[in-house]
Amino acid sequence: MKNKNIPLNERIILALDVPDPLVAKEWVRKTEGKIKFYKVGLQLFLAGWFDMVDWIIDRGHKVMVDLKFFDIPETVKLAMIQLQDRGVTFATVHGNDPIIRASLAAKSDNDSALKILAVTVLTSFGEEDMRAMGMTGSIEDLVYFRAKRALELGCDGVVSSGLEAARLRQGLGDKLLIVTPGIRPGANIDDNGDDQTRIMTAHKAIANGADYVVVGRPITRAADPLGVIAGLQEEIGAALKQ
Repeated sequence: MKNKNIPLNERIILALDVPDPLVAKEWVRKTEGKIKFYKVGLQLFLAGWFDMVDWIIDRGHKVMVDLKFFDIPETVKLAMIQLQDRGVTFATVHGNDPIIRASLAAKSDNDSALKILAVTVLTSFGEEDMRAMGMTGSIEDLVYFRAKRALELGCDGVVSSGLEAARLRQGLGDKLLIVTPGIRPGANIDDNGDDQTRIMTAHKAIANGADYVVVGRPITRAADPLGVIAGLQEEIGAALKQ
């Protein structure tokens, strides 16, 4: 992580999880003085299509297209081709072998900017869900196995909870990009109304080895969004100095 020279204003990826492109654009305008990286997920992509992605990139920012491709390999390959040469920085796919291989096969040699991230285990997925599916191992073991396999296949990085980031960084080295959702400001870490179960602070996630943190509602629902961003950046800066 220390060798990647990621600017502080790119460490936070703001999740534009809103249904209206006009609202998303307002959030970009409101925050672009502080951050330069935005996530376009399934909801906003369906509402704004590539026009939304292009608009953000044209303003000089980076975009994570978080569609978590999961389909038969040929369909995934053809979908990934649609993201080529558009200036997208990250694209997400589900982390099983055929999907990763198909995504990498679609990657253009001319598009050096696009990096493919394998989703290991969703942060809404907990140990109880593991048991309900008849799985006897731990989430940490499952995340590590999937991340290790993704790296072996040639993926640039993974999407992983900060709870597993330390083991990934220690076991898989610095080459792997780790993007961590489920980030909450310290005061909100025990929010019982959260739909994500594996959450942590930005400071702890970065200290554990995450390169980027994805943050949505803690910023977009805050009374002082820019204040929240500043606080998160302070946390990240402190973790990077450790």
